Amino acid sequence: MGVFKKNPFGHILFLKKWLIRILGLMTHNRYKQFNKLEVDGSEIIRQLPDRNVLFVSNHQTYFADVVAMFHVFNASLSGRVDNIKNIGYIWNPKLNMYYVAAAETMKKSLLTKIFAYAGSISVERTWRSEGKDVKRQVKMSDISNIGKALDDGWVITFPQGTTTPWKPLRKGTAHIIKKYKPIVVPVVIDGFRRSFDKKGLRVKKKGILQSMVIKEPLDIDYENESFDSIIEKLEYAIEQHPSFLKVIPKEELLAYEEENELRRYRNRTKF
Repeated sequence: MGVFKKNPFGHILFLKKWLIRILGLMTHNRYKQFNKLEVDGSEIIRQLPDRNVLFVSNHQTYFADVVAMFHVFNASLSGRVDNIKNIGYIWNPKLNMYYVAAAETMKKSLLTKIFAYAGSISVERTWRSEGKDVKRQVKMSDISNIGKALDDGWVITFPQGTTTPWKPLRKGTAHIIKKYKPIVVPVVIDGFRRSFDKKGLRVKKKGILQSMVIKEPLDIDYENESFDSIIEKLEYAIEQHPSFLKVIPKEELLAYEEENELRRYRNRTKF
């Protein structure tokens, strides 16, 4: 790789690689020592093509969620199985990996600008600006930039556009899926809201079991499926459909607890 080789957004890959390495070293203990990150389904990562993959996830903090995904995805590509042991995987990170973030968030400080250089696709929110509700048109350049990133590699998006749970998914995600026809991989996270502050920069509480479940790619009929159908499919996949708020029957609750015990056992064996 040439020292001054750039990605489609004009970012120098050599510099991006070193930023990811440094940020990876600085954040690894947040998921491995202060708290424990349990991973399930990482084998799916190694089966994906190098480009045109869209990861959709629920959202709990501004930055800790996506940083964890950078760790897990790179660890998996380096042969780790459902763990982020031995941070050597960060030495050769996947450089064509991006995440969608609000433009106003990524411009707030030097640190957020560094995060942006490491891989953000900054978009202008159509419903919220500087803490106030707004209503404005989608910028076509934002959609084009997401398409450009998909054409180059992988994109992580949080279709609720907020860290508040159970909020409706933004239909723009369905438009992107129908337009660019990516492989859509759901990711479900938990524990980040309890262990980090809202920004995901400060460890709020230690000893929290964080989890990340990577699911099989969704089966989507890009040509004939409606936007509403795709949104509903995404809501179920990332476990943010309103039906998840209903009272869970006793049998399902017991099964859920048994699965949790199994996860805890797997977690002890991994660490």
